[in-house]
Amino acid sequence: MRLYSTTVKPLTSEGSGCKLPFRINRSYHRPLHGSIMPSQKTFRTKRILAKAARQNRPLPQWFRLKTDSKIQYNAKRRHWRRTKLNI
Repeated sequence: MRLYSTTVKPLTSEGSGCKLPFRINRSYHRPLHGSIMPSQKTFRTKRILAKAARQNRPLPQWFRLKTDSKIQYNAKRRHWRRTKLNI
């Protein structure tokens, strides 16, 4: 019983005349929320970014070494590429 086809039919990519065996995802290189962060930011935007940068740090080692501390890591840690701030 065969669940898949062994022959690959080339598909035409959008907007070009060449034939490729796959489709090109053109939305991959676009920004996530439709806007690019301007180089001249308002003070409000800059303040939000500064607060997010302060919060995005690991726990201090002395806090982890406390005897009654059950917290081992910062659960709200944010990666700049995976999770966006939506501002």
